[in-house]
Amino acid sequence: MDTAYISKLSPNGVAGFVMANGAMSTNTTSEAEIRKNIIEDKLVDCIITLPPNLFYNVTIPASLWFLTRNKKSAGRDRSNEILFIDARKMGTMVDRKHRELDYETEIKYIADIYHKWKKGEGYEDIKGFCKSATLDEVRSHEYILTPGRYVGIEERVDDGEPFDEKMTRLTGELAEMFAKRSHLEEEIRKRLGAIGYEF
Repeated sequence: MDTAYISKLSPNGVAGFVMANGAMSTNTTSEAEIRKNIIEDKLVDCIITLPPNLFYNVTIPASLWFLTRNKKSAGRDRSNEILFIDARKMGTMVDRKHRELDYETEIKYIADIYHKWKKGEGYEDIKGFCKSATLDEVRSHEYILTPGRYVGIEERVDDGEPFDEKMTRLTGELAEMFAKRSHLEEEIRKRLGAIGYEF
């Protein structure tokens, strides 16, 4: 991240950056120091991890960083907090290599959560998706900004199937797959052997 851009932020300005996910956790001395400093200067407002394949020129997953000098809004002071949003599971693959986020159901949803958090009106942490973390929590994670560390794992809805029954069913399905694999391996060996290739 080029700190020159941060220095140009007006007192009420907000800057958004698209960053490679590695920037949230890299231990390279210079990058880790920059990350620590912008956190301690209370500039980091929100970090959003995005799903992979959103960009046409690169496939690596990226994140959005929002920085601001003024973390007070509508009478709410968020100076000692950072909003983390984990949107990695969002989006729909439109072809084999590209994913898109739907504006109405996904982009607007993320934006609404951010604005509710800023205003302090109607915002609630959602396990597995978003969390308003304190600076002390971020310090305890050694200034790593990966949202997954903070939002936790989403709660799964109980499907009502008793554990023993589910395990019996799943191990049966697994045994079936293993049997099919053995059969396929044998069939491949036969066919390769028929044309003079054996292993």
